[in-house]
Amino acid sequence: MDIIDVSIIMLYIVLTLGVGIWISKRASKGLDSYFLGGKSIKWYYLGLSNGSGMFDVSGTAWMVGILFLYGVKSFMFMWMWPIWNQIFIMIFLAAWIRRSNIMTGSEWILTRFGDGKAGRASHLIVAIFAIIASIGFIAYFFEGVGKFMSIILPWDLTFMIGQSELLTSDQSYALIIIFLTTIYTIKGGMFSVVATEVLQYGIMVLAGLLIAGYAFITVTDIEISNVLSTEWSNIMFGWEIEGSWTGKYEAFNNLIDTQGYKMFGAFIGMSLFKGIFASIAGPTPSYDMQRILSTRSVKEAAYMSGFTNLVLFIPRYLLIGGIVIIALVYIAPEMAVSNTLSLNDLEIILPKVINNHVPVGIKGLLLAGLLAAFMSTFSAFVNSGPAYIVNDIYKKYFKPTAPDKHYIKASHIASFAIVIIGVIMGFFADSINSLTLWITSALYGGYVAANFLKWIWWRFNGWGYFWGMTAGLFIATLQFLLDQNKANFEIGTWLYDLAQIPAIYIFPIIFIVSLLGSFLGTLFTPATPMETLKKFYSNVRPWGLWGPVYRELKGEDETFTKNEDFVSDMLNCVIGVVWQSSMILLPIYFMIRDYPKTLIALLVFVITSIVLKFTWLDKVRKYKN
Repeated sequence: MDIIDVSIIMLYIVLTLGVGIWISKRASKGLDSYFLGGKSIKWYYLGLSNGSGMFDVSGTAWMVGILFLYGVKSFMFMWMWPIWNQIFIMIFLAAWIRRSNIMTGSEWILTRFGDGKAGRASHLIVAIFAIIASIGFIAYFFEGVGKFMSIILPWDLTFMIGQSELLTSDQSYALIIIFLTTIYTIKGGMFSVVATEVLQYGIMVLAGLLIAGYAFITVTDIEISNVLSTEWSNIMFGWEIEGSWTGKYEAFNNLIDTQGYKMFGAFIGMSLFKGIFASIAGPTPSYDMQRILSTRSVKEAAYMSGFTNLVLFIPRYLLIGGIVIIALVYIAPEMAVSNTLSLNDLEIILPKVINNHVPVGIKGLLLAGLLAAFMSTFSAFVNSGPAYIVNDIYKKYFKPTAPDKHYIKASHIASFAIVIIGVIMGFFADSINSLTLWITSALYGGYVAANFLKWIWWRFNGWGYFWGMTAGLFIATLQFLLDQNKANFEIGTWLYDLAQIPAIYIFPIIFIVSLLGSFLGTLFTPATPMETLKKFYSNVRPWGLWGPVYRELKGEDETFTKNEDFVSDMLNCVIGVVWQSSMILLPIYFMIRDYPKTLIALLVFVITSIVLKFTWLDKVRKYKN
């Protein structure tokens, strides 16, 4: 690597650490200041921070691989997360969540179920889920950044003891980057996280623009058309996905057949099914919810969530599209002749392009941008996870009256503990893809049922929430263990067959088991006290099956009105999903020089933006705070 590129990366690291540590003094005022920035940070900074936190290097490497292999229709793979969640949050959930005026997602649960035994059980299980999710994501980042850095950087950091390999070069790089990020995150809490993420967002946008510009100038239209077929750029699909590769590239069609997405219609149907319920369930108790709770008002919570969508997708997919165009022209020919094509070949396309096909200077900025993508997402989870350990478990159940300095020290310890456990889990992960599928399909699958019901059904209680979440987490854990040990099962056994099922198709099983636990836990235990329900409903104002609670409140105050925005909210969500999709397709079509489809995507973006201005933004402006 050229000294210029190394200097750019080192300057970025020093700048990030300097900003994070310099601003950390503001985090010492208490837990609210440490985890939420004292609810004093402006919404557009939080929106940039939130967008930066979603711009992770592991996810970027995964998306580069699937866009390369499957073509433009691969944008629907993102529905597994599901990215629609951001639209539903923007349209109505951000306002519902922010009205609670508390610190964490599990503390928010107490406003719904009360502070009795049932409420505390639900409060505890969502805190445990948040901690497990944070650990899982840290493992995911560990796997991704290590693989990325070891291919890019020229030094072999393999650590040997005698003839035994203690650490691979991937693992050594990952440990170094994680250590540096953990320092400023633990030191400064939310203030440092937001300040560094805004800086990192600027670097990522610059990197995306540079790589897109470089790809656009150096790769010709003829070179692209020689590799791509019309099917590659087609978003329409049938029941089965047909490989679009022809001639010497046909080996890629065989790789498509091995990835578990051959039955594309069923896969999309499952993603839609999961996406609707998961989106209404709301954000998981992680950094996304922390940003909502950190805003200064309900109105700013909605603004922040909408702004996150606006600033994230176009620059991210300019970067991804630029990388893929270079890979299609320069890397695809050498990959196509391999007889051992595998998932790992897709996961290392990103670092291969940067290593061999990006010029000096741009390489350094791109590496700094991708390193920023990792550090911003990682720091967001390191900030959010410990909040649940300290505020929702340690403070609530073990030491409720300690001074603020004590809780901040406890937060430092909790942060280190989560990072260490996540790293240990990362050592045993097979690939980025296996962790992606476990997090999106299994772990989040266990979250959906109970959190969907908490919004829409008044009778749903704390015990129902507890058993619904517990059942979902139990099945998700079994699925993860099966997946990690599938190589050890004898071919032909039922365990082997079960372990081969792609994680997305396990979602209905997890959902049904979790739903069953939710209903049984609710119906065999007393309802949540009416006073708790009335306070929650009058404050949060969700739509759904709240008839008995509404009648009680109406009897006390004849002017009280119910939320009748269900139809308009759902229509706005549909428009929002189209708006979001246009921001993904626009840069992809632009990068592959398909100008008619680029213009269509741009037109859809403009029209949906105008519609949302009248149907959503004008409504948000009328919020009282």
